[in-house]
Amino acid sequence: MKNLKGKVAVITGGGSGLGRELALVCAARGMHLVLGDVDEPGMQETQRLVEEAVPGTRSVSMKLDVSKLAEVQALAKLAADTFGGAHLVFNNAGVSSGGPLWECTEADWVWVTGVNMYGVAWGIKAFVPMMIEQDEGHVVNTASAAGWVNSPGGGIYNAGKHAVVAISETLALDLRDVQANVGVSVLCPAFFPTAIVDADRNRPAELADTAPMSETRKRREEMVRHAVSHGRLSAAEIAEMTVKAVEDEQFYIFPHKKIKQLIKARAEAADQEKEPFDTMAGR
Repeated sequence: MKNLKGKVAVITGGGSGLGRELALVCAARGMHLVLGDVDEPGMQETQRLVEEAVPGTRSVSMKLDVSKLAEVQALAKLAADTFGGAHLVFNNAGVSSGGPLWECTEADWVWVTGVNMYGVAWGIKAFVPMMIEQDEGHVVNTASAAGWVNSPGGGIYNAGKHAVVAISETLALDLRDVQANVGVSVLCPAFFPTAIVDADRNRPAELADTAPMSETRKRREEMVRHAVSHGRLSAAEIAEMTVKAVEDEQFYIFPHKKIKQLIKARAEAADQEKEPFDTMAGR
């Protein structure tokens, strides 16, 4: 999509972090905004910042649990009723829970997979038919470097992000199969400063964290928190790169170019068939 002015951007996870920065970048390009998040005060703050940065931007928001199809369909209806459709959809909401896989609980799997994988699936189901019908649109699915290379302590997160890469590649091929004028991008950043390390603040009570805080889990969580806080790219920089990639009709988006080197190293490990590739080796 070359010209975004006057088009409608839908952003899940729009109440903080990358979602907020995507809203600001889209507003700067003259887009209207539809925000969804479980964090209503966060969305209100995003809207305030957007109005401050780009006065007159039209935006609406709704409380949204992306793990529930009916709620994502309600977000699509909000976009259609308010602006007549949706042109650029960011399936961006994400959460994380760590620990050795045998310590992870059923609630961990349900919560993280519900947001990270089903949130993308429901965004596609709710919005892509609308885009096909209007003969225009673009979907951006937020995966991660963890969609390509795996580190210990993040098994559920890794599995979900691998799924997002697979879903995105398949979606692009399915759309090509029916000759739809709808683009797809999959965003795969490494660590950058974001509130995902504090995702438990929005965790549903019925899916509370009951996994043991083992020494292994504690050590890994401290490492991840340090890596996130010391990321070399900001959420604002990644948001700008992402929207620019949409304008350039780019499918794979790797803001951190070193990730491609790790992907090649993983492929070499697979070719040798000896040992699992360790993303964190030597760090």
